[in-house]
Amino acid sequence: MAEVLIGRQPIYDRDLRVFGYELLFRSAGADQAAIVDGERATSDVVLNALVEIGLDRLVGDAHAFINLTHSFVLSGYPTALPPDRVVLEILESAPADDELVGAVRGLREAGYTVALDDFNFRDSLRPLVETATIVKLDLQALGRSGVEANVRRLRGYNVRLLAEKVETHDDLAFCRDLGFDYYQGYFFCKPDLVRERRVPGNRLAVLLLLAKLQDPETDFSELEALIAQDVSLSYKVLRLINSAFYARPTKVESIRQALILLGTRLVATWVTLIAMASVEDKPTELMTTAMVRGRMCEMLARAQRVPNKDMYFTAGLFSVLDALLDAPMAEVLERLPLSDELEQALLEGTGPLGATLQAVLAYERAEWDAIDLPGVEPHVLAAAYLDAIAWAHDMRAALTA
Repeated sequence: MAEVLIGRQPIYDRDLRVFGYELLFRSAGADQAAIVDGERATSDVVLNALVEIGLDRLVGDAHAFINLTHSFVLSGYPTALPPDRVVLEILESAPADDELVGAVRGLREAGYTVALDDFNFRDSLRPLVETATIVKLDLQALGRSGVEANVRRLRGYNVRLLAEKVETHDDLAFCRDLGFDYYQGYFFCKPDLVRERRVPGNRLAVLLLLAKLQDPETDFSELEALIAQDVSLSYKVLRLINSAFYARPTKVESIRQALILLGTRLVATWVTLIAMASVEDKPTELMTTAMVRGRMCEMLARAQRVPNKDMYFTAGLFSVLDALLDAPMAEVLERLPLSDELEQALLEGTGPLGATLQAVLAYERAEWDAIDLPGVEPHVLAAAYLDAIAWAHDMRAALTA
């Protein structure tokens, strides 16, 4: 298989549960126009990537949203994909001619879900609207007035509406009020500063626990006491360590035994994950994102032969703390005893650690041209991302078992 950069962006239902992921592809070394122009070679790469990497590895049980050009739809390639797992997105650049409308109608009859990407209503698109299942409206491209106008015209059709580029909680509220069925964007990775200006009281305990876990002066006995005093936390730590994720031959029966067998650093990491995952009223995808970022930072640290991989993992994991606690990052970090290097990476994206974190964030958004990690080849980035997704999936399963 040719080298491929592959990313995914979550799509939520009205209850903020992940409905699917839009998959984004690019051939390593190619410019972005390769996908947009619909080169057949690139389409082949997309199909091969899906077959060889596997949908389960990329999206788990969710739906995979896949962009299709006019020529790709007419080629018959889409029928190689499982209709119960994919949503076929017709790109806005595809002319709505009779051939395309007929092919889309055939896909619908074969059981496929079809979405119209970056939609803006005009009369020539009526035949596609009448055939499609989902219509995607780009909030940033259309503006709020444009979105409202499109929603009014689409209400007469039997389609579900998906809002793209929902970047803030205010955007989400606006689209919810209009009755959208699905939401795509990075609002979940940003704090709701309109609702909360300071760390909410019910999340302060989590922040205080993280501060103690990050304090280099917290020794073995203090860590043991810190975990043991919370019965629920102790139970979750032991359940995680004894889960299939570790597959240990002997059962670990106490926090002390866990600390001896695994070391204080690893146990502190698991406690950090459990504490962050305990925050309520946040989409579960936020913790998945935190774990993917942490693991990918760690993998890229290994690729760059960085000695302190733990700090890189922490940088990725803590990059969502502002969204998790609904407070500005600077305010959150004031309460944590982090190193200057880690704090600067989180606040300013500076230094080698900051550069790696920024590369991970750029990859997450499929902004591959913004990645600047000298010596790290595209296939290393792609492998680190896929490894991080698989690791995060296993960790979520272990944490919720």
